[in-house]
Amino acid sequence: MNKPKVCIMLSTYNGSKYINEQMESLLAQSKVDVQIIIRDDGSSDETVQKLSEYAKSRPDQIRVIEGKNLGVIGSFFELMRQTEPVYDFYAFCDQDDVWNSDKLSRAVTKLQLRQSNVPLMYCSSTQMVDQDLNNLNVWPTLPPKPLSMYNAMVENCCVGCTMVLNPITFERVRRSIPIDLKPIIMHDRWIYLYVSAFGEVIFDEEPMILYRQHQGNVLGGSNEGWLMKWKSRLKRFLSEGSFRLSRQASFFLETYREQLSAQQQRDIQRFLNHLDRSWVKRIRYVSKMPFYRQASLDNLVLKLVYILKKV
Repeated sequence: MNKPKVCIMLSTYNGSKYINEQMESLLAQSKVDVQIIIRDDGSSDETVQKLSEYAKSRPDQIRVIEGKNLGVIGSFFELMRQTEPVYDFYAFCDQDDVWNSDKLSRAVTKLQLRQSNVPLMYCSSTQMVDQDLNNLNVWPTLPPKPLSMYNAMVENCCVGCTMVLNPITFERVRRSIPIDLKPIIMHDRWIYLYVSAFGEVIFDEEPMILYRQHQGNVLGGSNEGWLMKWKSRLKRFLSEGSFRLSRQASFFLETYREQLSAQQQRDIQRFLNHLDRSWVKRIRYVSKMPFYRQASLDNLVLKLVYILKKV
């Protein structure tokens, strides 16, 4: 029986310090046939040199694309454009983590158990570690509420470097990648939003990667205490440029209007329209708003910043 063919899409930027550990863990994936497509986002260190050595030793398995600096969102979407839709599954990958050897086979098994003709996405918890791979904590934990469009519009519960997509998801998102990426908060949030609106998100509470936390992380989980976490979250919402949720929601509605159900269209439009209503009507709206975040306190913060017109 042929092994499932999985394409790993890896974006790198000045990641030479940890890239060897990551690459070795990708090449050690069990029970799947792995193809690795790497786009370097304009590194100035030895990242490309190290990757080129891997590509030379495995020319049929590893492809390296040297690109100009586009930033993390642009680089991952460009990777999708450069990847042919010929594989059984597609996985995103960061440059400084370490994957469990059964990460992809476990994801593939769970995806194969679902209906194959709808958009599907697998994601998992991560074992957060320090720079030397010492365990910190598991994040994120299993979300208590459904992973629906009504959650994805206002929160991302899926870590991009754990995502594995079925062909329908990959091909449809790839076909509709926007030219203007400014309204998109992050590539993984956009894909989570897409799949939650039109298909099914599978969350695996078993950590499948060692998710390295260090000063160079662009994004990642946090070990802050709960009070500091919510203070920083509220501060981020209220800071300049915090209107990202409504901007992305408007862009999502514009991009996929014809595919969204009538109810989905109405609910997104109401979310946007009530931001321009009086504060009394905004309070009334949030009391019955269908959009939600997973944690109760986080949900209260969402309602507060909505009333303040800062989403």
